Amino acid sequence: MVTREVKETFGGGPGATPPAPSALAAKVRTLAPSMTRSMQRVAEAVASDPARCAALTVTGLAELTGTSEATVVRTARLLGYPGYRDLRLALAGLAAQQQSGRAPAITTDIAVDDPLADVVAKLAYDEQQTLADTAANLDTVQLGAAVGALAAARRVDVYGVGASGLVAQDLTQKLLRIGLIAHAHSDPHLAVTNAVQLRSGDVALAITHSGSTGDVIEPLRVAFERGATTVAITGRANSPVAQYADHVLTTSIARETELRPAAMSSRTSQLLVVDCLFVGVAQRTYDTAAPALSASYEALAHRHRR
Repeated sequence: MVTREVKETFGGGPGATPPAPSALAAKVRTLAPSMTRSMQRVAEAVASDPARCAALTVTGLAELTGTSEATVVRTARLLGYPGYRDLRLALAGLAAQQQSGRAPAITTDIAVDDPLADVVAKLAYDEQQTLADTAANLDTVQLGAAVGALAAARRVDVYGVGASGLVAQDLTQKLLRIGLIAHAHSDPHLAVTNAVQLRSGDVALAITHSGSTGDVIEPLRVAFERGATTVAITGRANSPVAQYADHVLTTSIARETELRPAAMSSRTSQLLVVDCLFVGVAQRTYDTAAPALSASYEALAHRHRR
């Protein structure tokens, strides 16, 4: 039986701090997959041509995108702005930044016959964009709450499969080195079996780019019902995994291509969030974390000597 009410998650909202103009395009890329098609048209328009849209009234933008004024206002609010006027101001600021001489963005499409030098440049640019988008949209209040829960946890269970499973292992290895009891679970049966043992004071953390991976959602749900503090690292804030998460940490939504599957970009953004969590926990537990790191380094030092 569920011991806590399943929560609903919404983007933006009253009292939320509007994103900076430079973060608008990142916000659109992150939230677009969860928008309706009409809202996507509005979001894509403001991100692709901020100067033109900044000059339009709410009616004008609705006509340009073939939507309604209500859709334009809802899109603005979902992007984190109290109203359309605030979105127009951000668009004007973004247009000014773009007109200040910044170098044009390079395309990251990789062709099968691209020279390796081009592949390196395109991947490097795309990785940088992924990290910038994730950093711009990462909710530091949610991050701080997750750090606090991890720092005080009796035990930490981390769930992830596939590429996200590798990130789960990375996080648990880091936490173990600073003295926390942490386990990564990629086997869904073992994950649920362990989740049953969790209780208040424990933390369960799920990593899923899509937010709809059943093998990750199920153990998080069990941990949620058992009273553990739950955290989700996902590319979609309103995805199914979020309803069982006390704290949601959102990563960048990357465009998937034939030669660059989404797992590559999702892993990059997930690793950034994992590193932020680890450093935050290490800061909070420095008195015990520093000696633990030194001890683990000393224990392994002889293996690195020639």
